[in-house]
Amino acid sequence: MVNARIWTAALIVIGDEILSGRTQDANLAYLAKWLNIQGIQLVEARVVPDQMGAIVAAVNACRAQCDYVFTTGGIGPTHDDISVDAVAEALGVPVVLHPEAEAMLRQYYGERITEARLRMARVPEGADLIENPVSGAPGIRIGRVFMLAGVPKITQGMLAGLDGKLEGGLPVLDRTVGAWVPESSVSDILIAVEREKPGIQIGSYPFWREGRIGANFVIRSREQAALDDAAARLMDALSAAGHQPLDGAI
Repeated sequence: MVNARIWTAALIVIGDEILSGRTQDANLAYLAKWLNIQGIQLVEARVVPDQMGAIVAAVNACRAQCDYVFTTGGIGPTHDDISVDAVAEALGVPVVLHPEAEAMLRQYYGERITEARLRMARVPEGADLIENPVSGAPGIRIGRVFMLAGVPKITQGMLAGLDGKLEGGLPVLDRTVGAWVPESSVSDILIAVEREKPGIQIGSYPFWREGRIGANFVIRSREQAALDDAAARLMDALSAAGHQPLDGAI
């Protein structure tokens, strides 16, 4: 039987370029979906600058609140890539050169290897490596902290290597019911269905289309039977109120 315990994770996005608006983060949504498949719920995401104190504080705060902590960005070869140093400080361990990571980098770059590129072999002491199928520099895992690259394709490749390797619980299932109705006019119905079915949540996502107001109601649960029952109750209640719900998104 799958563990019913709810496992949680936090994401710390590291980088001045994100905060300045020069770069848009593309990892949060992908990580959230990937975690759900692993039976882990992403409950918090923070964006912090390339500053030692800010990263250390975020790592320690998230470690105290969540089962897993993921970081993206700041593990490259340049002087402002300080994530490794910050995580090591947060965990109270020194930074060391990982021999396997160094070998990977030397093989990948060959004669093009530089001292700057060898910085990507630095890890907090006691860390394991996360395979990187896209480029030479591996990710880093130390305890419950996972350090990933900031480049989305590399991040996704690293996560693929972690498939099925994290302890988790039941994934969150979802089902959508759509209706051409203002969400405010059916809020009582949404509240009533949630109260009737403990363990389910309903998110309301309004839109304006074709000159009309509508909303998609996303029902979430960890149990398929509860999800289907809640969807049926919601559709029946919307129909009884004179609306015409659609089993699916509009």
